[in-house]
Amino acid sequence: MNEVPETIVEPAGDGEPAQDEVIELEVVATRQGAFGVSGSPDVSGFGGLAAPVVLPPPARRPYGGWFDAAADSMASALGQDGYSAAVAKVVVDRDELTFFVEREALPAFAQALRDDPALRFETCLGVSGVHWPADTGKELHAVYHFRSMTHGGRYLRVEVTCPDEDPHIPSLTAIYPANDWHERETFDMFGIIFDGHPALTRILMPDDWRGHPQRKDYPLGGIPVEHKGSTTPPPDERREYA
Repeated sequence: MNEVPETIVEPAGDGEPAQDEVIELEVVATRQGAFGVSGSPDVSGFGGLAAPVVLPPPARRPYGGWFDAAADSMASALGQDGYSAAVAKVVVDRDELTFFVEREALPAFAQALRDDPALRFETCLGVSGVHWPADTGKELHAVYHFRSMTHGGRYLRVEVTCPDEDPHIPSLTAIYPANDWHERETFDMFGIIFDGHPALTRILMPDDWRGHPQRKDYPLGGIPVEHKGSTTPPPDERREYA
């Protein structure tokens, strides 16, 4: 079993107070076995493995490269108070900049990303969903990727969360019209409701389908598979080998 501490200590840098900063790590899941499968027999031989899934901690200034200028430009566009209210945290991980944005502030944040001359992220490459059932109060994550052609093809991520019991996030179709089908797919697969979408209907599954197939609590195996008159039951109903 891989052990991960609940906190890490960041040493104070040059010119900063001598007191070290304690950062709490956000553990959103524990992955069992080789592939994280549960509810069915383990045949991989790795059933005893358990690895925590930990989100990257908030970054500290300076972020590096153009990241600091982007954060400053967004703070200027929204106003310092608006920026502080909109941005829950900033993460720099694997040379990628991510803003975690409060869902009610998402439209204003996206509008500034597109229109501010210092930012000019003209293209949203879409939105995808993530489901972390153990991330209490933030079980559903919507992840957006933006690109600025004006500034040499820079990439930037925005992540927004919402709880299972209130799975609502504002739609960005009025700002980035190409998000139309991406939001429909994320609704279809994860159940996130994008408020303000012009026609939020399923896009992959039939309209009368029950549930959202890419959620981690969706039954493994789904429905029985039929071929040439015979039926193969879902994996969790097949014979188990001791």
